[in-house]
Amino acid sequence: MGTTPLTVDEIYDLAYRCLTSNGCDDANASAAARTISTAERDGAVSHGLFRLPGYIKSLRSGKVNGQAKPKAENLTPAAIRLDGDNGFAPLAIETGTPLLAAAADEYGIAVLTIRNSFHFAALWPEVEALAERNLVGLACTVHTPMVAPFGAKQAFFSTNPISFAYPRPGKDPYVFDMATAAKARGDIGVAARDGHELPPGVGLDADGNPTTDAKKIHQGGVILPFGGYKGSAIATMIELLAAGLVGDYFSYEAAEADNKDGGPARGGEFIMAMSPKILAGMGWSEHSEDFLTRLESMDGIRMPGQRRFDNRLSDAPREINAELVEQLNGLI
Repeated sequence: MGTTPLTVDEIYDLAYRCLTSNGCDDANASAAARTISTAERDGAVSHGLFRLPGYIKSLRSGKVNGQAKPKAENLTPAAIRLDGDNGFAPLAIETGTPLLAAAADEYGIAVLTIRNSFHFAALWPEVEALAERNLVGLACTVHTPMVAPFGAKQAFFSTNPISFAYPRPGKDPYVFDMATAAKARGDIGVAARDGHELPPGVGLDADGNPTTDAKKIHQGGVILPFGGYKGSAIATMIELLAAGLVGDYFSYEAAEADNKDGGPARGGEFIMAMSPKILAGMGWSEHSEDFLTRLESMDGIRMPGQRRFDNRLSDAPREINAELVEQLNGLI
């Protein structure tokens, strides 16, 4: 597999040009390109340029509004509903995050629900943005069925990711972003493309048999929840938060409504922000830092998100799949 070296700025430019060439205005293209280039910067390959053909398919099919203008509505002083105007999620998130942060700073805890939007990216950018404001962030979303509940062999959940960030003033936050599936579908897609085997327990083939073949899982198979019934329970919680509480599609409804163009499906996102300054009071940072310092000093510990933080310090070009770069240049 050949690669093409691209700087983070070149990755942003490639994504921006692809998006604007296919119906996005500047605001929507800029937000999505920031999301894509940030993922590549931090080594999250499965959520970077790998996703861009799907973005373009959804623009070309007319499913996604490339001129979307997200609109916020205050349900209460601490509950904000944002209508994404059928656009990609990055602009909706960038629009809603400052409003959410301001509400949490004033009231201690606030929620942002995003409807009528198409989420196709990692979740850590939104919670990190809250941690940068010294707020605790929690976010989750759903997509279309690809994960079988514990004990079943039929897809019902999405990979139902959840992310969490806790601020550490003067340091990188404690942050994780994880699928409630045994492995994220994007990572399985990359493994299938590159011919890599997967560990046992990730998924089943089309006949319901356990397999380590990424292609068999990706094409007609199903993914399993992590941790068996525990992951299945958390996936159910996320469906209820990001669909039931938000008032948008559950995973099966998203699949029924989708036009199957290969791009993202419409769905909701639930984001919560909490102020440790208000909730815990003075000394919250020092108290939490003592705990986190003790945790990360233990032998064998690697804090979640550390690889991303290390990757973003490098100014070196990122090695991008050459066939993907050629494909993307053909979409401009």
